[in-house]
Amino acid sequence: MKKLFPIFGLAFLMIFQACEGPEGPPGPIGPQGPQGLQGVPGEDGFNFVGTTYEAEANFNAENDYGELFEFPEELFEGDVVLVYRLSGFIPETESPVWRQIPQTIFFEEGVLMYNFDFTTVDFAIFLDGPIDFSILDPEWTDQQVFRIVVVPSDFPSGRIDYSNYEAVMSMFNIKNEDFVKLTSK
Repeated sequence: MKKLFPIFGLAFLMIFQACEGPEGPPGPIGPQGPQGLQGVPGEDGFNFVGTTYEAEANFNAENDYGELFEFPEELFEGDVVLVYRLSGFIPETESPVWRQIPQTIFFEEGVLMYNFDFTTVDFAIFLDGPIDFSILDPEWTDQQVFRIVVVPSDFPSGRIDYSNYEAVMSMFNIKNEDFVKLTSK
């Protein structure tokens, strides 16, 4: 009897291998043709509606080593402002190097910090630290270029390293032409 089971099993598989049932009803029709079943709902994505600006600042004794800029549109309470300073260029490619501020630079005479603060209507970029700003060479005070990115308060946190300029630009799909030039007040 034990020898007959494999023979019956093989015969059973051969007979029912080619069986086919009736075709089921068609699925919903979408723009690209028939669609499958709707999957389990996932998390909603995000719609970045932030704004981007570029500002040039000259730090001197007349402006108390700081400049004030107005946002063209008032920010929402809870929005976050990121500021990056153009700190140089990569020699081989001439690609700009952007560093998030606050940024600290050490000199023999003391410590220089580029810093900023903001409200919902304006922001200030200023020099800070225990150094005599009047001794700084113009490369540290004149025609300093900053990029400002406003991150909406409803943006999901924890998804990006905000100190990485390239990662921020990529995450928000920001291009160089997206930056609106601002002038100080």
